[in-house]
Amino acid sequence: MEVNFIKIGGAREHNLKNLSLSIPRNQLVVVTGLSGSGKSSLAFDTIYAEGQRKYVESLSAYARQFLDQMQKPELDFIEGLSPTIAIEQRSAGGSMRSIIATTTEIYDYLRLLFAHLGQPYCPESGEPMAQQTPTEIIDRLMAMPDGTRLMLLAPVIRFQKGEFRDVIEK
Repeated sequence: MEVNFIKIGGAREHNLKNLSLSIPRNQLVVVTGLSGSGKSSLAFDTIYAEGQRKYVESLSAYARQFLDQMQKPELDFIEGLSPTIAIEQRSAGGSMRSIIATTTEIYDYLRLLFAHLGQPYCPESGEPMAQQTPTEIIDRLMAMPDGTRLMLLAPVIRFQKGEFRDVIEK
């Protein structure tokens, strides 16, 4: 049975006064309100803290010894909660072009994921691209009609002395 809501009952963390509510899952939910109305208490100190606590609790005792255990928030129950992440409410100190992936330090992992699982396509023809051996490349070039123009690109090496035969051969 699919759980469609995060259900919270009797939340009393900080300035929350026995709050009970249902939050839809797998949707963008915005928490708004006046200053001091309990937005951060609900989002960070209740939902995030409990999701993180339950996740850490599910790890082995060996793994838990390296992590800080969060306090259980003041509430009667919470249901339908998956492991959580939270982004602090402060400037990341990075450039204005920083994204959530760089702020949360998962950008490098996402790049690896897409590089290994993604399928590149030719921007001109829309055909899927695939790795080719040197022999396959030569065969394709030789099959082109006489007079076909092509562009050969090679790495540029600057500020280094010596021979670069090995670089060009790659």
